[in-house]
Amino acid sequence: MITPKTLRKGDTVGLVATARKISRDELQPAIEILESWGLKVELAPNLFKSHHQFAGTDEQRLADLQGFIDSIDIDAIICVRGGYGTVRIIDELNFFPLIEKPKWICGYSDITVLLNKLRKVGVECLHSTMPVNFTSNTPESLESLRKALFGEELVISCAAHPLNRNGQAKGRVTGGNLSVLYSQTGSGTAIQPEGDILFIEDLDEYLYHIDRMMQNLKRNGYFEGIAGLIVGGMNAMNDNKIPFGQSAEEIIATVVRPYNFPVCFGFPAGHIDDNRSLIFGRRASLKVGDSVELVFENG
Repeated sequence: MITPKTLRKGDTVGLVATARKISRDELQPAIEILESWGLKVELAPNLFKSHHQFAGTDEQRLADLQGFIDSIDIDAIICVRGGYGTVRIIDELNFFPLIEKPKWICGYSDITVLLNKLRKVGVECLHSTMPVNFTSNTPESLESLRKALFGEELVISCAAHPLNRNGQAKGRVTGGNLSVLYSQTGSGTAIQPEGDILFIEDLDEYLYHIDRMMQNLKRNGYFEGIAGLIVGGMNAMNDNKIPFGQSAEEIIATVVRPYNFPVCFGFPAGHIDDNRSLIFGRRASLKVGDSVELVFENG
């Protein structure tokens, strides 16, 4: 895996919207935070465009992201929000410039499509909070993004969870939003996580659908040979009139029960305020016991 350039003060980050639209007012606080880190901020030309719920047409969003990938003046790319829409442009993007000039691409949720493609390309990327969330993020969430971008040591710890399965694992961290992973099975951006530490999270799904997606990943071999499983936020779940009978975490624990890899729940990443940055494609060590610790190797 190729490690992107470590940022320094004075470097330029490009803000781009690959999915849902955003306003200048929503973005301004994040711009000020990034500038307080000593970074220059460049806005994509079509960033504030609107086409239905999208941040401009597919062609405009594609042009913005491709422009930042191609530009020698942009040192990192941060997607401003998720929603839906990245999959509509993913197959038209040219990632070869990232091999010559690798740069961090950051985001989560719908951006999972892009992060998984980067795993295929062989370039590390950041599963991280996005500017639309900066005002509600914890200081630890924002600091983890800053540390990852500036090449500082990244260690994430959390409390034990009753459903955890203890153990230790080493592998490259990969994964993302469960719904997006599920939607990519059978496509060119579907990941093959054998040997990896797989991370999953989700928001606002029906419990039966969590089970459906987990069963799909199991049938597609996602859990065969992975080193470990990290489960982040599983928030605002919905149920039917006739209850499913298990929480999202219990559903996941049931599906992976036949395997032997360590599993941790309640990890601080995903659609939560304390959304810590994960370096996708980077090797890390996971320890699940009286507490949980994920330690990324230095790039």
